[in-house]
Amino acid sequence: MSANPFVAIQIGPNSFLEEGTDNVLDILQERGAVNALLLASHSFCYGTAGRAQYRFPDHGAQEPDHMQGGSFIHNRPQYYAKTSIRDFRAPDRDSGGIDIMDEVVPKATSRGMKVYAWINESPFDLVSKHVPGYIHCLEEDMWGRKAWPGCFNNPDFKGLHLGVVEEHVKHYDLAGVALISERRGPLGNVLNLAHNSRNGMHPTCFCQYCRAIARERGINVDRAKAGYVALSEFIAKAAKKERPVDGYFVEFWRILLNYPEILSWEKLWTDGQLQLYKDIYGTVKAIDPKKEAGFHIVHVHSFSPLYRAIIDFSELKRYADWLKPVLYHNCAGVRFQNYVRDLCGGVFGDSTPDKVYRMYYDFLGYEEAPLEELHKTGFSADYVYRETKRSVAAVNDEIPIYPGIDVDIPPGRPPAPENKRSTPDDVGDAVKAAFRGGARGVVISRKYSEMFLDNLSACGDAVRSLR
Repeated sequence: MSANPFVAIQIGPNSFLEEGTDNVLDILQERGAVNALLLASHSFCYGTAGRAQYRFPDHGAQEPDHMQGGSFIHNRPQYYAKTSIRDFRAPDRDSGGIDIMDEVVPKATSRGMKVYAWINESPFDLVSKHVPGYIHCLEEDMWGRKAWPGCFNNPDFKGLHLGVVEEHVKHYDLAGVALISERRGPLGNVLNLAHNSRNGMHPTCFCQYCRAIARERGINVDRAKAGYVALSEFIAKAAKKERPVDGYFVEFWRILLNYPEILSWEKLWTDGQLQLYKDIYGTVKAIDPKKEAGFHIVHVHSFSPLYRAIIDFSELKRYADWLKPVLYHNCAGVRFQNYVRDLCGGVFGDSTPDKVYRMYYDFLGYEEAPLEELHKTGFSADYVYRETKRSVAAVNDEIPIYPGIDVDIPPGRPPAPENKRSTPDDVGDAVKAAFRGGARGVVISRKYSEMFLDNLSACGDAVRSLR
């Protein structure tokens, strides 16, 4: 570990507006040993830019803020010539009517702190409710219905996000940008349909742009749609315990054999997401090669062998300056518990959650508490160590791995009283485990506004103890 490792924290504009910029920066440096900010300057997501949701910590406002979100900078129209989406500024009640980068960047950089624009493309939030014209960017499911997220292959969607990146890099003294894109493709969505349908997520995208790409690749669009309809109907019946004659897994495999277009469409979707990553990286480097483009890797990457195969770190390192794999050890307990139970309501309906849990542990190389106890125990620091070590090996240590460390992330929505909460000891152990696994830094997550200060201090104490 270097004498001055990268120690970043994710933070929303609201914390600076409510607690005072200098006061917050003092706390971050003194308690957390923080030397970099991932500042959520473009987000419609309460999870990255709002206040705490279920329990208020020992600082900041003590009531919900009902954040709408949007852009927290004063946008310049010249950067949005390639999109029809123009009016996406956060309302004054969220932004304070100021440009958060103008407020924070000079004060942070004068202290030797790096600042990154933390850009969330917000797949789980009703952006189209607040942003005029955004509805024309949305994905479509196999029945032609609009879904919530924007389509990666839609020119308006791409133009919007590349404009956001260009504007940030050209106009502020930033270290770079970091993108959060917490999505899975159509196959991942349908396999967890019981969970995702509650969030308005269905197999996507079959819009005109995706259909055009499919035709260029020789993929039969109608058969791809039919395959996802068949798969969705199978999962829906499985959730009702309507067992196929030959069992759940056999029926799942039969559908894939009958409709190989299912996997082709999964690849088409993933290529669109990764192309946005490549475009962001290229945009940053074309403006200033010294500035960085980093990417957040969604938590399911450490749960799902399927998603792990799709998001290949050895390839991703070619167009990323660093990766932040989500290794939220504490809330991982209840999240993995729910993930396994969802699988047993579908593809693995022939088995039991406990048996599938053990099988996934073999796939992933974990050793944690029994399934029925996970919500009470969370995952251990060993999970952080193993996943960090694997991630470093996957990129051949050619780019930095900055694991996301769980500090007071809600363990459930809403968390049950018995669910594991963060403590200074397990936070400190996770930070040490990340560096032991070869990390060159850490990202204190999910956001400062929900962190208790003693837990933040545990991060700083752990970093200082390793120097």
